[in-house]
Amino acid sequence: MNSTYETPSAVRFAEDIPGFLEHPLNETTPRIFIAATRMNDGKTTTCLGLYGALRSLGQKVGYIKPVAQRLIEVDGFSVDEDTQLINTIYDVQIPINAMSPIAIDSTFTRRYLDNPKVIRPQIVDNLCRAFDRAAYAKDIIIIEGSGHAGVGAVFGCSNAHNAHLLRSKCLLVASGGIGKPVDEIAINKALFDKMGVECIGVVVNKVLPDRLEFIREYVGKALRHLGLPLLGVLPLCSKLAKPNLAQIVQEIDGLWLNRPINRTGTRIEKVVMGAMSANTVSDILGPGVLIITPGDRDDLLLAMIATASVQKEAITCGIILTDGLVPNPRLLDMLQRANIPVVGTRSEGFAVTTKINNMTVKTQPEDADKIPLIEQLVQEYIDLPALLASL
Repeated sequence: MNSTYETPSAVRFAEDIPGFLEHPLNETTPRIFIAATRMNDGKTTTCLGLYGALRSLGQKVGYIKPVAQRLIEVDGFSVDEDTQLINTIYDVQIPINAMSPIAIDSTFTRRYLDNPKVIRPQIVDNLCRAFDRAAYAKDIIIIEGSGHAGVGAVFGCSNAHNAHLLRSKCLLVASGGIGKPVDEIAINKALFDKMGVECIGVVVNKVLPDRLEFIREYVGKALRHLGLPLLGVLPLCSKLAKPNLAQIVQEIDGLWLNRPINRTGTRIEKVVMGAMSANTVSDILGPGVLIITPGDRDDLLLAMIATASVQKEAITCGIILTDGLVPNPRLLDMLQRANIPVVGTRSEGFAVTTKINNMTVKTQPEDADKIPLIEQLVQEYIDLPALLASL
């Protein structure tokens, strides 16, 4: 930690008192806490890209996400899904429960508020022990936060508090724009400052490519007034925002009626409501087109099967059959033989389309095609030498 940046004297926590922890915290391994100004600003994408970029520089990189809110079961442990994502992509070689030490289930907050004097020391000890395991034999460790600076404050475990506890500096990630992102950066920086955490810079994400230089110039000017350097401006990448059919099925709570193993990872380029006639359906078909249509449109389905029989490439990335309607078994069998993915849902077409258009597409372990692109964005658009020098 930079000795010129001291914790304000008014800020003092029990865990700062000598002897509070059963063993001293590792303070030698360089570390960076990645926080966002709000949800879905690209924090996990930044962590993924940073991990890959630092590893490509020959660094042994560790990773930990202290607070897990979106839980999945891995090896008998409840861990954050982003932890499993990082581990699947990069084989971090750290015990999974050390990378995701604090699982926030549906009753955690109530249990904490009922007995904070007992649970708080357990949280602190668990987190510090996990950090030491995650940082062991690493050249640098990435700490991924959970949303904005204040997330977790209700149980004494906010991002700003965790960064302070782990003696880490912070990198803020914000979405594209000028006024609103800078306002949000100022609010988040204020809480990190209060906790004695040094913010070393900002990365602005999801910027329209033709506005990169404009944002770099004016956000850079605004951040200088806050005493923050702009370390990167990442362009909006349409491929990262495109879901595959498996992700859509999960979003709409759909049911697979035909799931070809080699087809469900295709990116959705275009969503089309199947309101056209059977004679014209072939005009809108293509490998990245998703068709949404009621399950009783036998004419449309037969036309698609016929088109598939004469074309070598895929005619669609899938069909979603709405309104709880399912074709007869013979027609479903024909769709299967045509290698067309088919999903059923009880929802009507407009509701399904709205859900798809509004869904947040998060990178998943099976999204191997996105990882090189994410690494390239970070290496090209983030000033890694400046970031490493600040640590």
